[in-house]
Amino acid sequence: MRQEVAEEQEISLKIPKKKKQSSLWWMYLPAVAAITLFVIYPFFNGLQITFTDWDGFSQSSNWVGFDQYARLFSDPLTLLIVRNTLLYGIGSTLLQLTVGLLYALLLNRSIKFKAMTRTIVYLPVIVSPLIMGYIWMFFFAYQGGALNDVLMLFGLDRINALGNPSLNPWIIVLVNTYQFVGVSMIIYLAGLQSIQRDYYEAADIDGATAFQQFKNITFPLLMPAITINVVLNLIGGLKLFDVIVSLTGGGPGNASQSMSTFMYTLYFRREDAGYAATQGILMTVIILLISLASLIYFKRKEVEA
Repeated sequence: MRQEVAEEQEISLKIPKKKKQSSLWWMYLPAVAAITLFVIYPFFNGLQITFTDWDGFSQSSNWVGFDQYARLFSDPLTLLIVRNTLLYGIGSTLLQLTVGLLYALLLNRSIKFKAMTRTIVYLPVIVSPLIMGYIWMFFFAYQGGALNDVLMLFGLDRINALGNPSLNPWIIVLVNTYQFVGVSMIIYLAGLQSIQRDYYEAADIDGATAFQQFKNITFPLLMPAITINVVLNLIGGLKLFDVIVSLTGGGPGNASQSMSTFMYTLYFRREDAGYAATQGILMTVIILLISLASLIYFKRKEVEA
């Protein structure tokens, strides 16, 4: 038996290292093929469409050069929609980071009903964002909404929260935060539970306060978890679609449109696929730049910690 094992080890040592590495590359082919088919090809196909006036349904289209891009930067709606998109992305990220961290710090302690609380906080994540939007739409609706029913019960006037252009984007941010804060909480909990208790025991001996322990131990060692949360929340918020469709439909007018919902409107309602693809390229660039910048920044913080 030992002789057979020794022979197998001898044979494996005779195989060149380069040959072993080259054989491993074949295992990447399915992933590379899937990314090429479903990401790279659609991207370049969409990039090609931006130079046409295709309506999304015809068999032919006309080459218009950079006209769609000129239209993009001269369209007064572009600034509003980009601003809304940044609000959904950055606003949701900040809230989810803060509230998720508070939940994680609470649930990392020995408290009663910890498992039940964790389940309740995480439960909205498994609900479809489209359904979540409809649930909150019935809460904020002007006619028959739960919020207005409560206000009228106390003799107050009803408010048209979803019809207020300056208010409904913030409602979308709150709903998105409520639904996905559980993801941030779980990631934070994993980071907190990986911190060795020896650091806190040494800090207690030195007389460090709870705030000093959080500032000098917890926060620096949570940087990997913060990095993951920032990138995931930013990407999710910047491409927000389902909640907006079911909650406000992008209205009133275009007041709560994101770039995702505006692309949908352009393609399927206005039959303007060339301009929709141009909006998609702009959204891709924005998400790529912001997420990469955030990743690089927080990765450097991890090294410093």
